[in-house]
Amino acid sequence: MVSKLPLKHLFQLPEGVIYLDGNSLGPLPTTVPDHVGAAVTDQWGNMLIRGWNDAGWMAMPTQLGDRIGALIGAPKGSVVVGDTLSIKVYQALAAAIERVPDRKVVLSDTGNFPTDLYMAKGLLDRLGQGHELRTVAPQDVAAAITDDVAVVLLTEVDYRTGRKHDMAAITKRAQDQGAVVIWDLAHSAGAIEVDLTACGAEFAVGCTYKYLNGGPGAPAFIYVRPDLIDQVDPALAGWLGHAAPFDFDLEYRAGDGIERMRVGTPPVIQMAALAKSLDAFDQVSMREIRLKSATLSDLFIELVEAKCPMLTLHSPRDAAERGSQVSFAFDHGYAAMQALIARGVIGDFRAPNVMRFGFTPLYIDETDVTRAVDILADILASKIYEAPEYQTKSRVT
Repeated sequence: MVSKLPLKHLFQLPEGVIYLDGNSLGPLPTTVPDHVGAAVTDQWGNMLIRGWNDAGWMAMPTQLGDRIGALIGAPKGSVVVGDTLSIKVYQALAAAIERVPDRKVVLSDTGNFPTDLYMAKGLLDRLGQGHELRTVAPQDVAAAITDDVAVVLLTEVDYRTGRKHDMAAITKRAQDQGAVVIWDLAHSAGAIEVDLTACGAEFAVGCTYKYLNGGPGAPAFIYVRPDLIDQVDPALAGWLGHAAPFDFDLEYRAGDGIERMRVGTPPVIQMAALAKSLDAFDQVSMREIRLKSATLSDLFIELVEAKCPMLTLHSPRDAAERGSQVSFAFDHGYAAMQALIARGVIGDFRAPNVMRFGFTPLYIDETDVTRAVDILADILASKIYEAPEYQTKSRVT
């Protein structure tokens, strides 16, 4: 079968720019501006509050959840969209802890994204029940899942190195030990193949502004395994998670199914953008995306190591062991990245010394990879990154 990738015509990319930062923020799909404009003028503008019914705003969180579910191996009715990833981590962890009341350890790894750890520590401290947040090196997670662990909270793909956990193996290990599992799919959804149904994990969360291209501030999502959802007592009992929000009961009654994991008012304009962003995935399978991503990142590693020997690979060499990004360590990594961005190749930097590059086959091809490495090699050879304008760190790196 002839590959449809890349689908560059679906994205608005500035002329001459090679965008290797879709693992941080996806680019703008070309259909989004008109669709969002219509949501603003035709729906909000003309329908006013009637848009909740006439434009279907209230149903968007579950409709979009089903579309995301199709990309992560989740059945219909098991994913809902809304709020932020931090909120969804809190919800999932609170629900998971309740399932194992006789254990007090939440296990994560030192490569997890800090916000997941912040939310976990904050929740455990406020419970005041003697829970412990235990972190180990990523490669030691499986061995650390012992019979005192209540919950295993992990991000499948490490944001800094791209290292990928074996979701199926870790989930099985945890469940064999009587623990509940939460997977953060922030760097997985839309980038690699995920099958939540096959692995049997109880909970998963993720964001939509990276590989799903939903835009800055796009809402998060949460998955609950279908056999568990009606047992979940939401820790954040938001109005829109109520069984009948417009009855205005003073007592909370959880909604049916995944609806109970809704909290706040849906961000309608952001969801309008996300709805069109997901259209790209109707044209190509996640398997095809994953295979092409591995090809592109393998090529990048080969060329960088040949032309930029001063950089040190900071990601797993085997594509099967990493997500859709590649990281290299360099003592002058921040300045070199700023110089690279100035030349039209956009990646990003993660402290203390990591240059990070994302490979999204929807809009990146081999020509882009080769050109990006040539520009990087020229910057490093000339040491132009030593110029003063590349030394001052911005608020966002």
